[in-house]
Amino acid sequence: MVKENQELNIVIGAGENNNNPGWLHTQEEELNLMIESDWENKFQPGAINKILAEHVWEHLTFEEGVLAARVCYKFLKAGGHVRCAVPDGYFPNEEYQRTVKIGGPGPLDHPAASHKIVFNYHTITSMFEKAGFTVQLLEYCDENGEFHFIEWNPGDGVIYRSKPYDHRNQNGELGFVSLIVDAIKPNSDMK
Repeated sequence: MVKENQELNIVIGAGENNNNPGWLHTQEEELNLMIESDWENKFQPGAINKILAEHVWEHLTFEEGVLAARVCYKFLKAGGHVRCAVPDGYFPNEEYQRTVKIGGPGPLDHPAASHKIVFNYHTITSMFEKAGFTVQLLEYCDENGEFHFIEWNPGDGVIYRSKPYDHRNQNGELGFVSLIVDAIKPNSDMK
């Protein structure tokens, strides 16, 4: 249980991952991004400081993603954020793109088999902005495949599949990247 004055930070679709000790780790069965009543049963609106979702949003359509973002918006404190990482549609690596494509690369039990969208920095920004967020790009590739990176605070949510943490990124070479954003709920809620 969260103590008074303690930050409430949530990991959505945590799986076996525990990159964020001290955060509440959840699975879809207990906290579905699109089912507002799941959230209402656990949290008060405006109670959550940070939400982290690493490779979750690509399992939703764009429209479902907007709905999920709106649910998160309702339960975040003003100034809070969703740190979201998804496969990057502009990463110039053929094998990577084959693996993350819609429907995935092969058998139904492959994690990518349920991918419904491959985001680029334009589409993910648009999705979160439709829900009322301001978006800060942390890691992404542009249309020319050039990788952009700004230093981000791991205390605000560690993304394993990122430039600094993924074991496939070594010796200055990128083997696996994510498109990573902070979707920030404005301090003055105009919604």
